[in-house]
Amino acid sequence: MLLRHAALASLAIALPVTAMAQAPAPLVTDLNRRIAAVEPKVVAWRRDIHQHPELGNQEVRTAKLVADHLRALGIEVTTGVAKTGVVGLLKGGKPGPVVALRADMDALPVAEEVDLPFKSTVRATFDGQSVGVMHACGHDNHVAILMGLAEVLAGMKAQLPGSVKFIFQPAEEGLPLGERGGAEVMLEEGAFKNPNVDAVFGLHVFPFETGKIVYRSGGLMASADSWRITIKGRQTHGALPWNGVDPITVAGQLITNMQSIISRQTDLTLTPAILTTGFIRGGVRENIIPDSVEMGGTIRTFDEGVRDSIHAKFTRLAKALATAAGAEAVVRIQRGYPVTSNDPALMSRVLPSLQRAVGTANVIEGRPTTTAEDFSYFQKAAPGVFLFLGVTPPGTDPSKVAPNHSPKFFADEKALVPGMRALGTMTVEYLLGVKAM
Repeated sequence: MLLRHAALASLAIALPVTAMAQAPAPLVTDLNRRIAAVEPKVVAWRRDIHQHPELGNQEVRTAKLVADHLRALGIEVTTGVAKTGVVGLLKGGKPGPVVALRADMDALPVAEEVDLPFKSTVRATFDGQSVGVMHACGHDNHVAILMGLAEVLAGMKAQLPGSVKFIFQPAEEGLPLGERGGAEVMLEEGAFKNPNVDAVFGLHVFPFETGKIVYRSGGLMASADSWRITIKGRQTHGALPWNGVDPITVAGQLITNMQSIISRQTDLTLTPAILTTGFIRGGVRENIIPDSVEMGGTIRTFDEGVRDSIHAKFTRLAKALATAAGAEAVVRIQRGYPVTSNDPALMSRVLPSLQRAVGTANVIEGRPTTTAEDFSYFQKAAPGVFLFLGVTPPGTDPSKVAPNHSPKFFADEKALVPGMRALGTMTVEYLLGVKAM
């Protein structure tokens, strides 16, 4: 997650956009022609992957499908990166920079409720429970788009100045208990090395109108940290509370007072922040005050300083409330994904490419979202741009759109071509632009 090539890459992207050569019209025409030709394959891959979803660190079938396809294209392939990840390296016909393109492969423990011919009926074990498995976040689309783009760019290899790394990543949605994986481990295992990556691009399907590209310079998605607190009291009869220490009362006070950290101790004019309680567990009977209560939740921010400040204030508040009641609070905060933040200079540079790819009217500046993404780790290793790709058919009532992670989540396949065009045009024009400087 660590700025490995920031100095060199920052020099490259700091030059004015006007200093770059645009991709020659014939090359853009060739790119679009090849994308149109590969569309039927991309649709078929997407349906196949959708029908055979796999949970994080278990994407064996998907990884094999990807690796076999890349090898057939003559792309150098490394498998088993971060357990099931696949990295493909396409070396262009001329020297130049290196662009990485990322697609996440994992599905969610969700039983599908969308009536499709290729509906998932897969079941698996998650956290000790038998669950349905579904691409409820749309990663099947990401994999199919990148497989298609790999075929397109492999066919243009001789014209490309530089290299493209295709990063097929496992476990973006989380991991089995006790395992590591995802973007962070892919980086640790060399996904951005040999050769080093100069820029990284990615996208995620989202319930915007089909084919729309939503972008934002700077913070796009929040950091995501989890917290757990055990409040230790002293058990007693519910009719004799003075003989014990009530941890449930302390938990209630904490739930009420913790929001003052956001509303009164954080400057929300500078950055949004969220502090949520997701569960509280304690007690077994109505007339027994329990010995302890466990509670947990999430913290979402868009600024590292604010993130650290909320952690410190939350810990202080929990411990102080517990101490005041004669209890003890054991606080555990686990740092999760960092802020997904688009490099401003790189975003400015590729914005014209996006507009040429799908039309200016279809490229929309969006607001930050408090969802999170481990693409953020890649952005710490190289300047990066992450986009949202709309997959909701036009005319759909926004109030009835099922969000990502819903068992009713639906992705319109008409977004697959705009997704390929967006990533493909950014990649080709970045390679040619850097070469022409």
